[in-house]
Amino acid sequence: AKKPAAAPAPAAGAHADDAVKAAEAFGRVDDNGTVYVREGDAEREVGQFPDVSKEEALALYARRYLDLKGKLNLFAGRLKSNNIKPREIEESLKTLAEETAQPAVVGDIAALKAQFETLKAEAEAKREQIAKARKAAVAKAIEERTAIVVKAEELAASLGESTNWRSTADKFRNLFDQWQEHQRTTVRIDKAEADALWKRFSAARTTFNQARRKWAQARDNERNAARDAKEAIIAEANALKDSTAWGETSRKFNELMDRWKQAGRAGRNEDDALWAKFREAADTFFNARQADRDQISSSEKENLAAKEALLARAEALVPVADEAAAKQARQALAAIQEEWDQIGYVPRDDMRRIEGRLDAVDKQIKAVEDAAWKKADPEADARKSSFEEQLTAQLDELAAKIAAETDPKKKAKLEAEKATKEQWLNAIK
Repeated sequence: AKKPAAAPAPAAGAHADDAVKAAEAFGRVDDNGTVYVREGDAEREVGQFPDVSKEEALALYARRYLDLKGKLNLFAGRLKSNNIKPREIEESLKTLAEETAQPAVVGDIAALKAQFETLKAEAEAKREQIAKARKAAVAKAIEERTAIVVKAEELAASLGESTNWRSTADKFRNLFDQWQEHQRTTVRIDKAEADALWKRFSAARTTFNQARRKWAQARDNERNAARDAKEAIIAEANALKDSTAWGETSRKFNELMDRWKQAGRAGRNEDDALWAKFREAADTFFNARQADRDQISSSEKENLAAKEALLARAEALVPVADEAAAKQARQALAAIQEEWDQIGYVPRDDMRRIEGRLDAVDKQIKAVEDAAWKKADPEADARKSSFEEQLTAQLDELAAKIAAETDPKKKAKLEAEKATKEQWLNAIK
């Protein structure tokens, strides 16, 4: 058999002297420099080192033993690590098995091989532990990635008319980011399982994308229809804006506004531009109507001032004392009423007030006229005494009410009624 090659010079100081001496006890060197190691009851040649002393040759192979034992110890330490991989365990075991099978060293070979057998058992347990941990990690990773898929499927199933598409798109984008982050940071899932989950996730995203495209198309159709409807409304508004038929055109503009509200949205930018055009036409009409109203209002105020001046003249005609005075007052009032009718309209809020005041003057004059007529009536004499008594009683009652009344307006009304009845009483006497 081919003998081992001569050993190179040893590196001094690599191991403790007592450890070297303990290893040397298992070997010897003959006079030719051949080194032997004792294994049980047998002896095995491990190499030659002829150009040095027997002590140096034996120490070299003892250190080699300690080097090999150091590899076993290093592997034992690695087996306790949490980041060792099954491949590293397999490769280390293969290398150490080759190195410990017939090691060219001097030392306790039986102890070395026993340590290696122990390490093999520990390595197997470590591989089982790693496999178990990986299985658990894979199961957890599948569970986590499935949760992402389920969320995507729930989103896809919830799509409908009330869906906020922008918010839902953000949620899908976030789920996709979670998917990618999960792929980068967690244990690798078996391809078949990963592909099945991705197929589900991708299907949910496709459902969303198709629904969103359909919604966007429907939205675009609605916006186009709204734009067309609003452009038609604008055309009608432009045709009406110069009209002076204030009432009818105001009603038509209100109808156009109702149609505008019902037309829907054409998109923010287009809506703003369309609204500006419609508002421009409406403003043209309503500003012209307001200018006309302002002009009418100014004329009506002037008419009100003129009629109030006539009222002052009319109210100066009363009270009248007798039939002759009533006749003169009636002629003067007729002239005032003729002027009154020529003046025209006054503000609506003042119409009833000033008409009422003029009617009051007319009533006072008419009361005296009626009393004079009744006085001349032969049948009136029979009723004169009774009517006079009624008026006297009513005047006494009004006097009592006026004395007790604290409200200025109500008191003035009572006094006006009392003055009228006093004229009636004077007229029948």
